[in-house]
Amino acid sequence: MPRSIQQAQPPLEFIPPALDATVVKLLQALLPLIIQSRTSIRSIQAENVEVLVDLYRQFQAGKVRFLIAFRHPSADDPLCLAYLLSRLVPQVAREQGVALPGLIHAHFMYDRGIPLWAGKFMGWLYARLGGTPIHRGKIDLLGLRSARNLFANGTLPMAAAPEGATNGHTEIVSPLEPGISQLGFWCLEDLQKAGRTEDVLIVPLGIRYRYIAPPWKAIDDLLTALEADAGLVGLPAVTGESVETLRYRRLYRLGEHLLGIMEDYYTRFYHQVLPTVTSKKATSIKAADPYVPISNEQFATRLNALLDAALKVAEQFFNLQPKGTVIERCRRLEQAAWDYIYREDLKQVENLAPLERGLADRVAEEADLRAWHMRIVESFVAVTGKYVLEKPTAERFAETALLMWDMFARLKGKSPFNRPKLGKQKALLTIGQPIPVSTYWDTYKENRKGARQAIADLTQELQTALETMAIDD
Repeated sequence: MPRSIQQAQPPLEFIPPALDATVVKLLQALLPLIIQSRTSIRSIQAENVEVLVDLYRQFQAGKVRFLIAFRHPSADDPLCLAYLLSRLVPQVAREQGVALPGLIHAHFMYDRGIPLWAGKFMGWLYARLGGTPIHRGKIDLLGLRSARNLFANGTLPMAAAPEGATNGHTEIVSPLEPGISQLGFWCLEDLQKAGRTEDVLIVPLGIRYRYIAPPWKAIDDLLTALEADAGLVGLPAVTGESVETLRYRRLYRLGEHLLGIMEDYYTRFYHQVLPTVTSKKATSIKAADPYVPISNEQFATRLNALLDAALKVAEQFFNLQPKGTVIERCRRLEQAAWDYIYREDLKQVENLAPLERGLADRVAEEADLRAWHMRIVESFVAVTGKYVLEKPTAERFAETALLMWDMFARLKGKSPFNRPKLGKQKALLTIGQPIPVSTYWDTYKENRKGARQAIADLTQELQTALETMAIDD
């Protein structure tokens, strides 16, 4: 069972960055062993590493400040980035005869919630690695000040994931959050106020994962396990049907069956109004019933309505209005839950009277339960009905099936962090061309409207760069 929260807690303390070169070098030395033992990655390759070599050379010479904006499809991304900086950048620098003295590493931003589920040690470690935490769902002034200071004055460049969270898809880039662009403008502003002339750059970094050998048997076994959990019997092949087509029909039926179950769940128990299910046979568990799939358009429409309903269930509890994108709503809900659990008004929670403590614990427990609905949505925010159909590769099959496994784990009350490993992978990293923040500076400094437009334009340029690198050749 995942650890649930049943007690109110004091407010979350800021974890100040405390870069320790010894800790960084120790982790860098252990990195190949960590990757080998904790991930399926067996090879990390990178394109355009010379771009980073030149940027580090200029950074050490006091000519530039830069932030590496990396894709975030997987929880393994930070390890790949660490390998790139600690192994591949120094290697290419040596090949080019470029001297890069000192630590080749980066300060980074991380979600303040990670130490809550990963343990306090992770907060300690991230601090020693030069990380600075951020609350994703509110204007975190302390966290933003720390990141802003590191960008302008830190001894290392910065790194951050502008998507804000993993989306499980190598070839789909989630809408970027504007915070990275804002940091870029703040850095340029701080430098100019200090009379400094460094250029400020945002460096797009694409990350793709490929299986070394397509793990079709492991994918089929995973589909079989998911079908068993869903109570579905094996789907018979149609005469003349290929293995690939049958596999896709199995995956699609699972998705449609899960969709129907969750529609019923939110309709019956949370009184949400959802589109009428058009085909009861689509989710049949009887072998004799023919499976007639709904269209991809119907699937997408129903899925979006379901995600909206799940968010509303949580928003109603926290008295939040359903405003903004799905990702923005998720962030607000996460922060609202934290506000109920990690109470600013309970800094001495141990001094509460038993009655008050009991009520505070009840509120915290309910908030944690309501946040569960947001986690369901967060896992499926990038899912579409066409992703596998458009390109039925092993990677797309595996990504979709694993996202479904995540959902099943949450529904069964188990941890989604122990994903099955389907096969050995290679990571492909691509360093894009740096984006000068100064390109948008004149618009940014005009007025408040101009600043918003400059942030939006810079964010869109970064979005386009990352999307271009996500497309497989």
